[in-house]
Amino acid sequence: MASYIKEIRNAYGFDDVAIVPGSVTLNPELADTSFVLGTCTFDTPFIASAMDAVVDPSFAALMHQTGGLAVMNLEGIQTRYEDPAVALETIVSASQATVTNILQDIYTRPIDEKLIQTRVQQIKSSGSVCAVSVTPQNTKRLAPLAVEAGADVIVVQSTVTTARHISRSYKGLVLSELIPSLKGVPLVVGNCVTYDAALELIETGIDGLLVGVGPGAACTTREVTGVGVPQVTATLECAAARENHYATTGKYVSIITDGGFRTGGDICKAIVAGADAVMLGTPFAQSAEAPGRGYNWGMAGKDSELPRGTRVGTGTTAPLDQIINGPTAVTNGTQNFLAALKVCMGMVGAKTIREFQQAELVLAPAIKTEGKHLQLNS
Repeated sequence: MASYIKEIRNAYGFDDVAIVPGSVTLNPELADTSFVLGTCTFDTPFIASAMDAVVDPSFAALMHQTGGLAVMNLEGIQTRYEDPAVALETIVSASQATVTNILQDIYTRPIDEKLIQTRVQQIKSSGSVCAVSVTPQNTKRLAPLAVEAGADVIVVQSTVTTARHISRSYKGLVLSELIPSLKGVPLVVGNCVTYDAALELIETGIDGLLVGVGPGAACTTREVTGVGVPQVTATLECAAARENHYATTGKYVSIITDGGFRTGGDICKAIVAGADAVMLGTPFAQSAEAPGRGYNWGMAGKDSELPRGTRVGTGTTAPLDQIINGPTAVTNGTQNFLAALKVCMGMVGAKTIREFQQAELVLAPAIKTEGKHLQLNS
């Protein structure tokens, strides 16, 4: 009888790699950290994730002031409750033993389509770029409403997204057909972790691709289903698909690594792996202005049958501006992300994000043997 042995390939996360210094260096203030997403340009490559504990209209305005972008969950508390504060208070005050049932109950209230226009206009009234997130099953119904209300970016997001999806419905979401209906509004799709799936999604005409399955602090997809690829490898694969598509067609699709970040060093490694921007959840949930007030919870935590997200206590560490722009006395890399990025770009001699993507990564799994044990054990 013939035997079959499945081979396992190596995959790497942020703790497994390090960035190699360049042969030329430059002053950090000369580094240009801007990135382009469709028709929109942002000064900093930081995106706040579409989690109810992270983004509300006021937080979106703050992110805009820092030069970044916030994505509001169009299927969350903001569009289910006229006064979201009551639902938020119920969640953050729940015991850990009851919070999942409470999440499931709170998110059973139907989406109020009138609130879509209200929330989008609240964000726009502050002069901010408005980005909103929808799931694939609700995109055809909700995305046009958001565009009509003035949304500037549409994000179609689920745990795993592919260009080909098998279901019992007569006709599911076809991205190439959705794009014309958005009237030129940039479309970001996710999440994805492999070259083949990324290339098929990119070829549909999207403007951005989210990378990451299960790495977030509030997500339990990897524990519940076992599915996921560490973020450095996932970013490398999706960026390779982007580069091949760009070489063939001339259209550049932004890669956005989504989730699993703790420090400025993690952000730098994701960009060197090929990301144009990073999407942050828990690091921003720790800000004083976040609606979760020291908590964060996974977007799939409300699932009625198989929750894949939990509420985590993040604590409140600093105002958002300090987390992004500093100054800070914190030495563990969890604040002043922009300075960390610019200093690293200076160390490798990269003037732009595109140049930064050309820096070298090496395997570095033995950090405890390099004099870091006192830091790690303190």
